[in-house]
Amino acid sequence: MPSYATVRDIVQSLDPALVTLALDGPIAYRDRYELVYRRRADGPNQIWQADHTELDILITSAVGGKSDRPWLTIVIDDHSRAICGYTVFTGAPSAMNTALALRQAIWRKTDPAWAMCGIPDVLHVDHGSDFTSHHLERTAIELRIRIIHSTVARPQGRGKIERFFRTINTELLSTLPGHLRPGDRNPHPALDLAALDQAIGGFIGMYNARPHRELGVSPRDAWVANGWLPRMPDSLEQLDGLLLTVPKNRVVQRDGIHFQGQRYLAPTLAPFVGHTITIRYDPRDISEIRVYDRDTFVCIAVDEAHPNLRLSLRDIETARRARRRALRHTINDRILTAVTRDEPRDVAAPPHRRRLRTYEEDE
Repeated sequence: MPSYATVRDIVQSLDPALVTLALDGPIAYRDRYELVYRRRADGPNQIWQADHTELDILITSAVGGKSDRPWLTIVIDDHSRAICGYTVFTGAPSAMNTALALRQAIWRKTDPAWAMCGIPDVLHVDHGSDFTSHHLERTAIELRIRIIHSTVARPQGRGKIERFFRTINTELLSTLPGHLRPGDRNPHPALDLAALDQAIGGFIGMYNARPHRELGVSPRDAWVANGWLPRMPDSLEQLDGLLLTVPKNRVVQRDGIHFQGQRYLAPTLAPFVGHTITIRYDPRDISEIRVYDRDTFVCIAVDEAHPNLRLSLRDIETARRARRRALRHTINDRILTAVTRDEPRDVAAPPHRRRLRTYEEDE
């Protein structure tokens, strides 16, 4: 029998890559030892990357007493590492959330320090259903963007954006209330979605302005470079028509446009009473809608009942579900009361719920 020392020497002499492939499988081997080719785009807006991540934080929900774990969509420029756009949301990632992040990334920002804008030549994404949707495909054709999907189950192609996700988790989320730390299953959420959005926006502004370790300059300076003109859409209305494509056909009523239980009105709609128009809306804020007639922008119609209140489609759907649950509880309580009224009951026996008679012939 070989001695312990002999077996140990044989095991120690084995190639670690061979051991990993044999014991842990090809995926672990690929992530640890497979050769990776790293490249950088030659210039700004040549390649953008877009991806989602579920954030390690809990926030307060619109439903009282509950919490949500939000998602973050980021659009990053490959050459400069600059964050061009983002969106924070609750619920599963969707094509609309991707479109909202791209809309912010492409159009000019109100903050002059956030200079990144324009249409990229290439958009690098994964194989998520939102990134393979017809919505994004049609938008890319209209804006002349080439979409490249990374290899399935290979996140190495999105390494830059994955590193930013780790950065925002360690540097920002760890300082906020509600952060999901290892071993802490029930942190106390204190921020709502708007407050988290503001915190992430402030962090992105700081990230774009500080020097990047690999570049030696800030992402903003690397994007601006020596000055150049990005390729832009003709107008914000055209961009909205391509990205915010949640089109709904509505007939203009005498009292305005009825949509999602709200009523929208604008003086420009007067000639369109009785006509079918197309509306497009931002699911994050349906206090106003954009009105189109045969793909021509007409006006912005405002919800007169809530002119100064920012309402999201999720808020309205949540309120509707809560209202239905309350009505259902009321119905069930009344049925139980009607069935058991004046019925003798044995205290020791469990309550018996009889079926409510709905017809005279029922027994």
